[in-house]
Amino acid sequence: MRDAVAEYEKRLTRYVKLDVVEVADEKTPDGASEKEEERIREKEGERLLRQIKEDDHVVALAISGKQYDSLAFARRLDGFALCGRSRVVFVIGGSLGLSEQVLARADEELSFSKMTFPHQLMRVILLEQIYRGYRIIRGEPYHK
Repeated sequence: MRDAVAEYEKRLTRYVKLDVVEVADEKTPDGASEKEEERIREKEGERLLRQIKEDDHVVALAISGKQYDSLAFARRLDGFALCGRSRVVFVIGGSLGLSEQVLARADEELSFSKMTFPHQLMRVILLEQIYRGYRIIRGEPYHK
């Protein structure tokens, strides 16, 4: 997956300034209670929120988010230029998902599926779709 991430990062440099920032995962003990899981989400959320600036446009990846096909997602990407914010930040949660604080900070929620994916794989999927979106925006060929 690291090779795939590196490849899409390289491809995207033609279209956009891209920074990938990771924050540390909290270890989740086997059999963790809901309360323990919430505490873990909050700790991870605090780390994520420290990376987000006040004027960022934040897109949280969440199962409950809006789903797009590739053409509509490309139009959404193109629309980010009009949002008046300095950066667009996509946030992928850890294995337990995103905290309520991160979801509350998000300007919108995006979903690629009702299924749950490992966050490392989700990064590849997100970068590929951003790359595909910029190719669509520029009228360049892309695999359908």
